Amino acid sequence: MPICIECRFPVEALYTAYSKADDRSLGKGVRLTQCPRCKRFADKYVEHDFVVLFIDLVLIKPQVYRHLLFNRLGRDDDKFDRSILRLGILLLLFDVYLTWARIEKLSLPPSSPHLSSPSTTTPSSATSPHHPSPQTTNAALLQAQPLILQYLFFLLLVLSSTLSFHLPIRLLCSLNPLHIPSPLRSLYRRLVPYYPHPTPLSTALLVSSCTKLFPILLIIWDYDLPSSATAVSWAVIVNNIAALEILMDCGYLRAGVLVGLGAGLRSAVADFVLRGVGLGTGWAEGVGDQVPLGGRRVADVVGLVRGVLGKG
Repeated sequence: MPICIECRFPVEALYTAYSKADDRSLGKGVRLTQCPRCKRFADKYVEHDFVVLFIDLVLIKPQVYRHLLFNRLGRDDDKFDRSILRLGILLLLFDVYLTWARIEKLSLPPSSPHLSSPSTTTPSSATSPHHPSPQTTNAALLQAQPLILQYLFFLLLVLSSTLSFHLPIRLLCSLNPLHIPSPLRSLYRRLVPYYPHPTPLSTALLVSSCTKLFPILLIIWDYDLPSSATAVSWAVIVNNIAALEILMDCGYLRAGVLVGLGAGLRSAVADFVLRGVGLGTGWAEGVGDQVPLGGRRVADVVGLVRGVLGKG
């Protein structure tokens, strides 16, 4: 059932079409429903195009998230909408490009046999730590492999790290608190909200990850890749926390706990895979769509979100 994007009150319909001859996309023949509680339009985004939706997503407006998660992409059969599946594939493939571009610029681990020996390094090839030579980066190992093998490796890396981010959030929220032992039940309820529908959770995380598409500008302009990755990663984290809070109405602290746990597991999985094949990690620069939290406290992330959203 659709809801009012302003006050979350259920409404029977978002609009009334009184003339089938007119084109709804042009705003003709459609009368928006007025919410009986707040007396505002139940969903003004019915008449807005995708550009306006994307801008408001970047601005983290709760109304546009409610429009997408409840009124447009929500389904009664708890399955993914086709547009979300297409968005997920697009984000996955674009994340492969970003991850590939970052990892090949990171330094190889000191124990790697592919590092050039000091005797073969000439003074003219010596570079600063911020700009290592190709002989000391992951590119030296990657370029020795076929191109198709490189792509498949990064595709599996991004896929496994993405799943490791979504699955713990879905599992923790769908776990009934009554199944938790009584000594831990109270703490679990305080930290993890109960939400028995896992598909909307993944939908919210995918929709809020659209910010990661901003580095497409790297194709046009040459930015500092690590700095850009860090900025985009924090932006995606903020959007993920906001999307979960808007979906479950659970507060930013508990949404931050979920995102922190998912990002931590994502970091561990990707780090394990990279180290297993002998590549340097360098997670400070960020791999994938988020900077893993590692030892950072979840409270720091929540404080950042509250500062951005302007809510105490």
